[in-house]
Amino acid sequence: MSVAYAYKVIRTLNKELEERGFIVLQGRVDRRFFHEKMYATKDEGRDGSYAGV
Repeated sequence: MSVAYAYKVIRTLNKELEERGFIVLQGRVDRRFFHEKMYATKDEGRDGSYAGV
């Protein structure tokens, strides 16, 4: 993946987070949210509850 494409993905994810009402920082995205979107995984806590964004 090129750097330009990686930033494009980050911009897309940040736009989605903004639409959900979250405050975003340009060029950064929450790791759990990234993994959920890119790898279709969910981060589960120790008690099995979802700890996502």
